[in-house]
Amino acid sequence: MRIAVTGSIATDHLMAFPGRFVDQLLPDQLHTISLSFLVDTLEVRRGGVAANIAYGLGGLRMEPLLAGAVGPDFAEYEVWLKEHGVDTAPVHVSADHQTARFMCMTDQDSNQIASFYAGAMAEAARVDLHALHAATPLDLVLVSPNDPAAMLRHTEQARELGIPFAADPSQQLARLTGAEVRTLVTGARWLFTNEYESALLRERTGWDHRQVLDQVGTWITTLGAQGVRIDAKDTPTLTVPAVPDVHAADPTGVGDAFRSGFLAAVGWDLPLRTAAQLGCAMSALALAAVGSQSYEIQPQRLLNTLRTVYGEHAAGLLEPKLGTPA
Repeated sequence: MRIAVTGSIATDHLMAFPGRFVDQLLPDQLHTISLSFLVDTLEVRRGGVAANIAYGLGGLRMEPLLAGAVGPDFAEYEVWLKEHGVDTAPVHVSADHQTARFMCMTDQDSNQIASFYAGAMAEAARVDLHALHAATPLDLVLVSPNDPAAMLRHTEQARELGIPFAADPSQQLARLTGAEVRTLVTGARWLFTNEYESALLRERTGWDHRQVLDQVGTWITTLGAQGVRIDAKDTPTLTVPAVPDVHAADPTGVGDAFRSGFLAAVGWDLPLRTAAQLGCAMSALALAAVGSQSYEIQPQRLLNTLRTVYGEHAAGLLEPKLGTPA
């Protein structure tokens, strides 16, 4: 399966706060918050949702195409992605803006407060899926958080080209209007949210759970330590537990790692349960590392995790696909 991953490409500035955010919030003063947090550590890492997902897919040897916008400061980052199996040819390089910046602070409960500077991402709509598909026929387009105009354009282009698409609006749900969310979701083969985003998506669209399922093929909701829930119309809900007892070094990019594992497995025509299991195993790798592209995919270790947590059947289905390092 040839997957084009559209969305943000960014540099992550990750900070660790040793306390708990909730202890700093006064319920009767929430209308006038003015806070500064003294953090213990700062890690500068490669990130951006699309780049994170492409990194995971590249590590699984899916050779994804990364389709987003960056600044002239992207050269070193591009080399890194290419070394990890990502085709960066579709990336648009801005002459005027730097690559986007993600600034995130995590407390001791793994809660996060973040901000995002778009920078070159504002030009992401210049990426043309028609030209990309003509040069490299696509089997799936993933529309992940990006400049809203780019998300809408790439969704519409996928429809025009008849290419199945996956909708992953996640962080941009707070920015998008109800009409825009309905446009991004309608007709998606796959819809990805976490549990909070699933509620926000229903609020934005004005649809209930059943109405969302009327519009999409399959809805995948990640549930953190509780694993993942998979829903489809007229089909019993499927739940898959997370990998237990993982040391939570940094939650940034965990959902992106899940998406890469899930999409790789469905690209290999494996069952949904197996896809979710691989996604959860990839999430565990990302959770145990600081930074969303710091984990290393070692096929045998990944298979051992799958075998221990999900059983011999899951490992047996994935072993021919994961194989051994090239």
